[in-house]
Amino acid sequence: MSGKYDNILAVNRWRLVLGSGSERSLDFVGSSDEVGRFMDMEQLLDYLYGNAQGDDVRRDECRQGGAEDSRLTAAKWITRVRQLFPKSAAEVMQRHALEEFGMTELLTDKKILDSMKPDMQLLKTVIQLKHLMHGEVLETAKRIARQVADELREKLENTTRRGITGRLDRSQRSPVRSYRNIDMKKTIRRNLKNYDTDREQLVLQEVYFGSRIKKYNKKTVIIAVDESGSMLGSVIYSAVMAQIMAGMSFADVRLVIFDTNVVDLSSEAEDPAQVIMSIQLGGGTDIGKALGYCETLITAPHETCVICVTDLFEGGSRSRLLNTARSIIGSSAKLSFLTALDEEAEPVFDRDLGQKLADMGAFVGALTPDRLGEYIGSLFA
Repeated sequence: MSGKYDNILAVNRWRLVLGSGSERSLDFVGSSDEVGRFMDMEQLLDYLYGNAQGDDVRRDECRQGGAEDSRLTAAKWITRVRQLFPKSAAEVMQRHALEEFGMTELLTDKKILDSMKPDMQLLKTVIQLKHLMHGEVLETAKRIARQVADELREKLENTTRRGITGRLDRSQRSPVRSYRNIDMKKTIRRNLKNYDTDREQLVLQEVYFGSRIKKYNKKTVIIAVDESGSMLGSVIYSAVMAQIMAGMSFADVRLVIFDTNVVDLSSEAEDPAQVIMSIQLGGGTDIGKALGYCETLITAPHETCVICVTDLFEGGSRSRLLNTARSIIGSSAKLSFLTALDEEAEPVFDRDLGQKLADMGAFVGALTPDRLGEYIGSLFA
């Protein structure tokens, strides 16, 4: 069976090498899904290398294949290349596009970036290319991140607040803004980004006040987000949801992003655009390491939930991940693994590992962002 699949793969790869001009003598083979996928890949190759030969592969009569639109843009092209090709091949094609074939409009032309509609698709492309942007173009990219994040927050804030406060059945009171009620720890942590190194002083751009509820009523929500490319949409939504919850009095929100390293962005939780522009795609994934860091943040297990947003494709030690998860659950903290947090909520994840975690008592599943507030409220109800 594997030999037959290898033969099909070899034929389709040769067809990609020879290009669409060879379709009369060599056609794609395999299931309809496989053929559609390779036709999409061929169109992406034609868009790049057809341009290099002087062909306009974006013309209206460009043949259609699979689910790919006949008219591509640079933004769509970059996103689809990353989805369909292995990481190493995608990086080579991206480098060719930028260095040899002049597809630099998203990187060098502020006017073109300004003219594009700020939406989730464009933001994903911006994140993928931001490390190559400079000056005014980078500032425009940051503006796009902020605008998309603000629009998502406006869309999700009311349902999230209702979901949490409705479940908790707790009235919200504005804290008394007095010296006695200053939340010093939160104020310092969230103003660390404003530290003046020259004067060696912490500049307080905003002071945070605590409410008059007893400390043991304060909940802790720890959100750890896998920043691998497949989780890009979930990272964006996680940042926005963290901002919404950080603005509520019911919980202290900790926000962590990770690949093989762990970065605590809790001080940036109220600025999702800054979090989004901090994403570093690529590299491996060490979920166990990230979960171990989250465990160190737990001080009151009964009042804490840890939400790990990841596809569960562990590049580190699976035993470390499982042991840490078992320890967190054993402490009475709530532990959830969201395999997707976006509008589609159609995850691709390691189901074997997911089942092991579910068997020990963790929640494993996908949620749309508007359901997250209700879910968190249910954990503390």
